[in-house]
Amino acid sequence: MAGGAVSGVAGGAVSGVAGTPGTPATPATGPHPEGYTPTRRDLPVIGAGAPVPTPTLVDTPAPAEGPGPLYVVGDVHGYLDELRTALLNQGLIDTEDHWTAGNARLWFLGDFTDRGPDGVGVIDLVMQLSAEAAAAGGYCKALMGNHELLLIGAKRFGDTPVGSGAGTASFQAAWLLNGGQRSDMERLQEHHVQWMSRLDAMALADDHLLVHSDTMAYLEYGDSIADVNDTITEALTHHDADETWELFRKFTKRFAFRDEAGPMAARELLDAYGGRRVVHGHSPIPYLLGEVGSEDGGEGTPQVNGPHVYADSLAVAMDGGVTMAGKLLVAQLPLPF
Repeated sequence: MAGGAVSGVAGGAVSGVAGTPGTPATPATGPHPEGYTPTRRDLPVIGAGAPVPTPTLVDTPAPAEGPGPLYVVGDVHGYLDELRTALLNQGLIDTEDHWTAGNARLWFLGDFTDRGPDGVGVIDLVMQLSAEAAAAGGYCKALMGNHELLLIGAKRFGDTPVGSGAGTASFQAAWLLNGGQRSDMERLQEHHVQWMSRLDAMALADDHLLVHSDTMAYLEYGDSIADVNDTITEALTHHDADETWELFRKFTKRFAFRDEAGPMAARELLDAYGGRRVVHGHSPIPYLLGEVGSEDGGEGTPQVNGPHVYADSLAVAMDGGVTMAGKLLVAQLPLPF
């Protein structure tokens, strides 16, 4: 039985920049890196013999105890400006795109690229925020979406034929058909691919089972969250086109929790992996509700006021349909039951 939409969630979009690595230590021996000038050991000491000033003590607030508030971000699909706006409205970043949320916890539910104009920019921002949030005592993490699998496949395998239900296909063709942006492919680097290929497929946070796709396919990959994540990560290390295609195909399935049997399906997934609610992206809310006929939308502007709670309140849909003029959703959990 479908529930109503929870309103009042800011629209916008968030799994970073290629990290913010620290400065590596200089080896004690051996050649120095190009451009590095070691400090001379015989420099004069300025002010030698002068009294040592008494340091000024500054009160530093103690870090907050326990985990901070939990936020989730729906499908971004390359809409970087909308993501920035949504994160800014929630107080998670500042106007310079830096993390300002302290020990808050932020999860992206996958699908960072395709259809929108700047998927690689979205990935870079998520990677950057991951480093900044960790330094501030919080975290920013991301899940694997089917479009991550699609982009990995297009980058690794290109036009290599793969078997599909519709006959012979290729990742390159499927990626373009599903909104692949050539500008993203031109800017995609190996560290982006490595980052995507190591993303978890599911997670449990504060009794919320976080997944990308509203599908039961997760049950095919393990009896625990750790098993599912390990199995999918290992599969991607094989660099096998058909194996990657099978992953992509299974995680494009949707609507497992929508119809009359939806609450039972949601309960089965929760019983297997834990949690009180499934929180997912993947299926745009207007498509899930039957307001548009496809994932690409149609005529008219869908009205999305916030996450959609449904399946006897056991499921929460977070894809606000930014690709069809809906909203890029960032929401704080828990939502009201």
